[in-house]
Amino acid sequence: MMKSNAQISGGRPIPQVRRTFLLAVCSLILVVASNVPAENWPSWRGPRGDGTSLETSVPVKWSATENIAWKTELPGIGHAAPIIWGDQLFTVTAVPESQERVLLCLDRKTGKIQWQKTVVTAPLEKKHGENSYASATPATDGKSVFVAFLDGPSVVVAAYDFSGKQLWSVKPGTFASEWGFASSPQIFGDRLIINCDSKDENFLAALSLADGKPLWKTKRPNPSQSYSTPLIRKMAGRDQVIQAGSKSVSSYDPKDGACLWTVDGKYSDFVASPVYSDKAGLLLTSSSWPNRLLMAIKPDGSGNVTATHVAWSSALGAPYVPSPIAAGECFLTVAATKAFCFKAATGEVLWQQELGSHHASPVLANGTAYFLSDNGVMNVVKPGPTFELISRNELGEKTFAQPAISQGQLFIRGFNHLYCIGNLSLK
Repeated sequence: MMKSNAQISGGRPIPQVRRTFLLAVCSLILVVASNVPAENWPSWRGPRGDGTSLETSVPVKWSATENIAWKTELPGIGHAAPIIWGDQLFTVTAVPESQERVLLCLDRKTGKIQWQKTVVTAPLEKKHGENSYASATPATDGKSVFVAFLDGPSVVVAAYDFSGKQLWSVKPGTFASEWGFASSPQIFGDRLIINCDSKDENFLAALSLADGKPLWKTKRPNPSQSYSTPLIRKMAGRDQVIQAGSKSVSSYDPKDGACLWTVDGKYSDFVASPVYSDKAGLLLTSSSWPNRLLMAIKPDGSGNVTATHVAWSSALGAPYVPSPIAAGECFLTVAATKAFCFKAATGEVLWQQELGSHHASPVLANGTAYFLSDNGVMNVVKPGPTFELISRNELGEKTFAQPAISQGQLFIRGFNHLYCIGNLSLK
């Protein structure tokens, strides 16, 4: 006699209420298991602004011809990273011949360019030879896409919907630097935070996502040229905007722009963005010019905490351009051509390894760090007390932009093409 679905192998029936409960629990587990790993990558350095992804199925092996879901030639030139929301991917580019700065939208599944919109047409600003006219990574809240460019001395911040319609465009201030512009906007709640450390105006501002109207604008001291994108997160029990540049590392209240604390820096220019280690309870920042210095800072201070809240510092392993990353009990950096692994709590150097010249910031997924060198070689490394190389993958194209991770795929922008790596079934 066939047993009913309400019986188990021992022959004892499961009560209907209990059976319904078990089925509900199993369904919930399946939903959680299927939904948690897949993340959008909405802005510079991803969903937490620190280069980390919660995804567990990111590829670790590929080549220029293997494990490539698609490869798309992009118009113009730009070093901005791609961002991803659902099945749409956004990045920006510049067309020097026409002086256009352009927002691009691609289909994440196929790589096909869905639309492109000119945001600014203006004379090309002065810049460093390693910068571009489209280096500021866009940001999205899942409804609109926000971009930043220069129009002469004016900073232009604009919003577009996912169909390419411009929603608003504002000029929150001015910017001056012979090395160009690269200020990536970041989102906090209902506002867009943008840093413009420069030799003209020197400010941090919050704009309304809805209409671009200013919510606050804070003047920064010591005008200088810095390109560090702020880190925004809760630390020491409060929301903080951490901004490195202008000869200091400072924390601001995202609600009103008030300065919470400051650590004086020895050097003026910063490029790398800060990161935070939950394990160590420390921020890591690095100055870039005229000298490089790492500082690990306790984020629970008030006022000027230079003398009390610097846990450790190091000139060794301090990056010029690539932002560091926190991985468990480690801080990882790339300085010149070497990768470094520090014990986050103490600054002890656990290892250093030659990996080639880098502009791209490393990213982290499933406890694995991805170091993308300028010549398109990705070294996949297991953070820990000793250097452990998982794989070395050659793309065959020069790369400066930070990679992005979303829905089990890795997105890499080269000088000429955008690559989608892994999960070929998602094409």
